[in-house]
Parts: sequence; C-alpha cells; structure tokens
Amino acid sequence: MPRIEGKSGDGVQAVQLALSIIEYLAKERQAVGVTALAQALGTTKSRIHRHLQTLVQQGYIVQPRDSDRYGSGPRLVALGRAVSDNLDLAHVAADPLMELRDALGHSAVVSQITPDGMRVLATVPGRSPIEIGVRAGSLLTFNSSAQGKVALAFASAEFRDRVLRGKFEIFTPHTIISPAVLVAELETIRAQGWATAPNQTAIGLNTLAAPIFDSSGVVCGAVGIVDMIQFIAEAPSDDQRLRTIAAARRVSQALGYQGL
Repeated sequence: MPRIEGKSGDGVQAVQLALSIIEYLAKERQAVGVTALAQALGTTKSRIHRHLQTLVQQGYIVQPRDSDRYGSGPRLVALGRAVSDNLDLAHVAADPLMELRDALGHSAVVSQITPDGMRVLATVPGRSPIEIGVRAGSLLTFNSSAQGKVALAFASAEFRDRVLRGKFEIFTPHTIISPAVLVAELETIRAQGWATAPNQTAIGLNTLAAPIFDSSGVVCGAVGIVDMIQFIAEAPSDDQRLRTIAAARRVSQALGYQGL
C-alpha cells in the first residue's frame, strides 16, 4: 500500500478527507460532482479530485462512463453488507431495550422481520409483578401485532403486496383481517412512525412499536413495549412514543443506518 503521508505530515487529514468523501457519497441517492463535494466538505476541487481518483482505483467509489460525477462503488457496498451481516440484532438492541424498560417500566422487545412474520429475538421483562410480554422465538403476524404492522408499513411495495394477498389469522374480534383496512392503517403508521395493536393479539394486551432500519435503509425489525392496555393505551403517551422511537433509532444507527 502506498504511503499517504507526505512531507507536510498531513496523513491523518488525508484519511479524514477520504472517509468524509466515502460517507458523503454513501448518504447521497445520486452521483455527485467534484464541485459539490468540495463545497460540502469545505476544501478545494483539486484535493477532492486526487482523493476521488484513488478511491475509484480501489473500487470504493465509481465514476460512470461519460460522467463527471461519482457514487458509491461495489467494494464499499460489499463492505457495508459484510459489517451489517456481522451485527447481531439482539446484541445491538440489548442496551436500548434495557434503558427503554427502565425508563417506562413496560416489557421491552426486539423482533426481526421474516417472510412469514416478526420473529421475537429478545425481551426484557417489565417491572410489574405480573409478567406481561412475549417469548423469544415467537412469530408475530403482520396484521395483528404492532411490530408486524410497523415493519410492513416501511417494507417494500413488493413485500407488502405479497403479505396482503395472504390469509390473515384471527386472534380476537379486534384483529384486522381486511386488506383494505390494514392498508389504510399502514399509511397512518408510515406518517407517524409508530404502531399499536390494542386487543388485536389478545384481549387486554397492547404493544407500541417503532421500526428498525439496516445500513442500506431497509426495514429489518422493530423495537416495542408490551403491557396491559390500561398501561399502554390505544393512543400512547408522548413519553412512550418518543422513548420507543428513540430506542429504535439507536438500534438502527448501531446497524449503520444514517437516514435519521
């Protein structure tokens, strides 16, 4: 590997600039030109151009043919996927879940999206003497659980359409089984960023959930709090909503998501 530190001894600055370029391009949805990069990073176009050429040679960024713009390259994408794959969702969520339980007192849970529902990965029991929660390993449905609905709301259109074409299991008289009703609720969930499911899995039970996103911006799970409906109302308190959303954001950021 060539030495990046020259006579001026600015090796650390060179590394910082290279990383800044990579991070900036990773956040952008479209290719970016040298002038825009220089303005965004507060340096000269000549410095940016030198770093760009090195990063292109290494495969971390690409310059489309007949274009003066640059975007994330295959090596950077592969690196991001490798890091994401090596992160265990339950492990990453452990501290946010514990802090969420300590702050609100309710059972806290993290679940992962699968083709057939939300797989519960880990739970932290609430402080109530009567244990209310869900068991690790349980599979929650997309139509009757807050975790399932919030994940489905932010999933791809193709994934959502496949689920909506399926048959919905009925757990209580309040379980949503109409695709049209579910679609309308999903739109509300996307706008507000959270979901509940009062009495929809079991009478007297409610869950508040917020989505988790991976490094590529794809929804991969949910953080939720679980308790009796007298403690988590159909319209949760501001404190419950804000803390649950904040916990989900912490997990998303730990997975490398930068869209929050």
